[in-house]
Amino acid sequence: MTNYDWDDREHPLAYFITIRTYGTWLHGDARGSVERHGRNFYGTERIGLDPMFSAMMEENMRNEPFLLDGPRRICVEHAIRSVCTVREYGLSALNVRTNHSHVVVSAAAGPKVVMNAFKSNATRELRECGLAAADQKVWSRGGSTRYLWKPTQLERAIEYTINGQGDDLPDF
Repeated sequence: MTNYDWDDREHPLAYFITIRTYGTWLHGDARGSVERHGRNFYGTERIGLDPMFSAMMEENMRNEPFLLDGPRRICVEHAIRSVCTVREYGLSALNVRTNHSHVVVSAAAGPKVVMNAFKSNATRELRECGLAAADQKVWSRGGSTRYLWKPTQLERAIEYTINGQGDDLPDF
């Protein structure tokens, strides 16, 4: 008889959250994307390369794409760390890049609540520091929230977040 390692947890060990900045990853570009209207399920096909769709998405943008330079990345990192401290979330890994941020975090709250807290606090701090205009869209809608149930999943997410993002970015 096989001894399965059943996991009876009610909550995951952590969440792997990815948030993207506004206008930097549009539907139809070569990287692919997922659709939010009830078709974003595990194992379903992604939206693939479609230059006309990507051009239409770009045409419909209300603001310029928002990129995170050095001061903005520092501000976003501070904002995410502050949320974790105030709400007593367990921050395992954080990496703020020019067009996205990865966060590995444990929390009793659901992943969308956690992600929205990161986005809203970072937006507020960016605006307070004069790094984003009041009418500038900072984040794309939604984000990726993965549940990490097993220690190996947690370890891989931390490794990817810390070491899988390329070279360190300058602070300017």
